[in-house]
Amino acid sequence: MSMNLPPLASFRPRLLADLRGYTRERLGKDIGAGATVGIVALPLAMAFAIASGLKPEAGLWTAIIAGFLIAVLGGTSVQIGGPAGAFIVIVYGIVERYGVANLLIATASAGVLLFLMGLFRLGSLVRYVPVSVVIGFTNGIAVLIGLSQLRDLLGLQIEKMPADFFNQIGTVARHIQDLNPWAFALGALCVIGLFIWPRLWSVDSQFRRQLDQLEVVSALRATSRLPAPVVALVTLTLAAWLLELPVETIGTRFGGIPQSPPAFTLPDFSWETVRLLVTPTLTLAILGAIESLLCARVADQLSNTPKHDPNQELMAQGVANAVVPFFGGMPATGTIARTVTNIRAGATSPIAGVVHALTLAVVVLAAAPLAQHIPLAVLAGVLLFVAWNMGEWKEFARLRHFSNHYRLMMVSTFLVTIVFDLTVAVELGLVLAFVLFVRRQSNIFRVDPVSRDGRQVVYRLYGSLFFGAVAKIDPLTAEMEWAPPGTHLVLDASHLISLDTTGLDALEQLQQTLEKRDGKLSMTGLNEQPLSLIRRSGFAQKLHPGL
Repeated sequence: MSMNLPPLASFRPRLLADLRGYTRERLGKDIGAGATVGIVALPLAMAFAIASGLKPEAGLWTAIIAGFLIAVLGGTSVQIGGPAGAFIVIVYGIVERYGVANLLIATASAGVLLFLMGLFRLGSLVRYVPVSVVIGFTNGIAVLIGLSQLRDLLGLQIEKMPADFFNQIGTVARHIQDLNPWAFALGALCVIGLFIWPRLWSVDSQFRRQLDQLEVVSALRATSRLPAPVVALVTLTLAAWLLELPVETIGTRFGGIPQSPPAFTLPDFSWETVRLLVTPTLTLAILGAIESLLCARVADQLSNTPKHDPNQELMAQGVANAVVPFFGGMPATGTIARTVTNIRAGATSPIAGVVHALTLAVVVLAAAPLAQHIPLAVLAGVLLFVAWNMGEWKEFARLRHFSNHYRLMMVSTFLVTIVFDLTVAVELGLVLAFVLFVRRQSNIFRVDPVSRDGRQVVYRLYGSLFFGAVAKIDPLTAEMEWAPPGTHLVLDASHLISLDTTGLDALEQLQQTLEKRDGKLSMTGLNEQPLSLIRRSGFAQKLHPGL
């Protein structure tokens, strides 16, 4: 017997479609947007890598290589790929437990899984993850990112931060007396500046209105276009360098950033290692798929470009993650903050993503020696700001408007993400979603009496008769065990939406109970799905009359 398998997804990057009818005007917009987001990506890429327990160049070259591949091969027009805050906790835990070499193998393996997910058209399945679970683990990750930055924000002399929540709190508490006030001042000024800068230049701000009356307004307005993280990075680095503040920098901890492209290296690969890394690999693949497709949906809502192709996007993410480990990179995915910046800067096609990668490469190769002066406290401030924007904190206040099921899934996922890890949190969230869905659907199913005329009894079925609702058939079966011989039971199935094999088994037991007492079972008004299953199983011949 042959099986009709669904066709594989075709490999069609969005870039090919966007280049048809491409104009010089669009090129100008894409170059401007790409250069802007490339500058924004500079501090973020370094900060993500350092927070993940890696060297800053790992984040930079991941943003360059993965950003280029995702733009060229992806299924969206304006999405920007690269290292993301959501990966920090996961990557740090993998490095802590398995080492950097095994992180590279897990990342490459996750890339293969992502490509296969797209190839086999599994992109749409990511949408089945409940929004309460997504919000729960996103907020949990934001808390963990903020906690992980306390060492550098406070300038504490801690050689290595542990990976788990309670040990991190204990470690910070034991070293709090070593607080470096200069580092804390730089980090605090960074956070405050990141909040104030965009509001300072908003159209309705008093500061902006006063500047409108000055002759130097055009020059000042030019500075307003600079991204806040770049302004914070440059000004606070200069302040720390000129004042010779006693704070830890990229140079003192990592020795600076190499001014040359990374060399191609092969990780020490073996099947035994891959088997050991199954859980980290699955975690990176699932999180990468969720993050990239959520980002693509945000891009669809904010831009006028065609809707994204989820399968092509997963294949592009897979290629990027399979390639970057060979250059010492870290996991990459779609990044919401940089994608939104790209859209607001006027991007129209994946060319903006290509320009973003090229801009970042030029900056890194030309200005790498200057990066050694960047205080780690400033990068910690940038990440604290990212963590704050990453979390959907208003959802906690809105919990009272939702059902207990929604509250349970969101809060439990949030707490388990913080206390244990993201893998357990997502697993728990999905299990709870499944259990609560089954319970809700089972509550919908009903068996209502309609009429009783002598030995003919009529009942009506409502909802879905599946494994979670079969218990509601048991009372009817028990009633038929004591019914008069020759009873004819009619089930009105016009309101029966669906039927599974467990529900079918319950109906067969009901029919057998009636048959033992010379009775018979009829079903009327069957919809397409229940009727198809009943006929394919052979149960139709046992009904009266046969179907």
